[in-house]
Amino acid sequence: MANILIIDDEKSIRKTLTEILSYEGYKVDEAADGQEGFKMFKEKQYDAVLCDIKMPKMDGLEFLEKAREVNPDIPIIMVSGHGNIDTAVDAVKKGAYDYISKPPDLNRLLITLRNAMDKTTLVTETKTLRRKVNKVPEMIGQSAPILKIKETLEKVAPTDARVLITGENGAGKELVARWLHELSNRASGPMVEVNCAAIPSELIESELFGHEKGSFTSAVKQRIGKFEQASGGTLFLDEIGDMSLSAQAKVLRALQEGKITRVGGDKEISVDVRVVAATNKDLLREVEEKNFRLDLYHRLSVILIHVPSLNDRRDDVPLLVDSFLDAVCTEYGIARKQIDKDAMKALQQHNWSGNIRELRNVVERLVILSGKTISVEDVDDFVVPNRDKKKINS
Repeated sequence: MANILIIDDEKSIRKTLTEILSYEGYKVDEAADGQEGFKMFKEKQYDAVLCDIKMPKMDGLEFLEKAREVNPDIPIIMVSGHGNIDTAVDAVKKGAYDYISKPPDLNRLLITLRNAMDKTTLVTETKTLRRKVNKVPEMIGQSAPILKIKETLEKVAPTDARVLITGENGAGKELVARWLHELSNRASGPMVEVNCAAIPSELIESELFGHEKGSFTSAVKQRIGKFEQASGGTLFLDEIGDMSLSAQAKVLRALQEGKITRVGGDKEISVDVRVVAATNKDLLREVEEKNFRLDLYHRLSVILIHVPSLNDRRDDVPLLVDSFLDAVCTEYGIARKQIDKDAMKALQQHNWSGNIRELRNVVERLVILSGKTISVEDVDDFVVPNRDKKKINS
């Protein structure tokens, strides 16, 4: 059952519209002026709004502007007296879906309302498809560190310079690597990812360089390694600080000569690969502790990009929360939930040890467990684990 909000200072108009729309199966709420209507619009999710233009306290045009800031996807149909057609047309230019003259033609009203809600459904479906088609998610943020990263990507991506991306777990290093590839001249080629921490040290060489049949007990057939698979594109070595020293030596040779040799083979194979590496470790400290090769570090770090932790870019939290709310609500097929100012402020002040990944999970949890509007009480109940609350209270 679709939810419709009627905002009009004429009680008779509100009553007539409510009776008609209720008979047609809609659930209707009423507001006597723009101020009351805007408060209801923020607190509840509506599928469409019918709004008068001339009203006390807050007129229809002011409501329109404020409502579109809160949620631009909800269609707002302006209801205008005959003498206000020019104003109504101006409202459409400012983002209103349509206008209807008073007294309203009931058939036109119902058709306009159905078309408006069809448009809302289409917008939601388009957003879902766009997310599925778009290979690389948007890099969200307007803080100084993020703007610097975006500027660096614009300069570095078109080159073949090797890039080392540093930052904490969950901060977004993989997204930076994906944008490096997407903005590069190799974007039409493959981007192959290798998580060096997830592959046992005895298998990492086979994973990277491939192996010949019979080169070891389980090598029942020839395997093409990641370097060959990425030829003509980008090879992303994630968590390279966990790579074994023997594999590091072979990676260094591949970078120096542009050639690799499969495990168990003696034939040199030329590869055209741009290597982008990432780590959450301090590689220079790893060099001091003899866990990482200094010459490989210098080969990888032609360009250094540091991805800040979420705690170092708290101004971006509202932008990220809004994006995740859109994504999660669309994914679950539910109306987009709103979040009040106090709840947003609480999220900004939270210690995000898990960074962007943790924030995405928290937003999903709040969407599932909260009401139509996410409150500061919801944040207190569902974001801070009970064991952490006990530590805080003790």
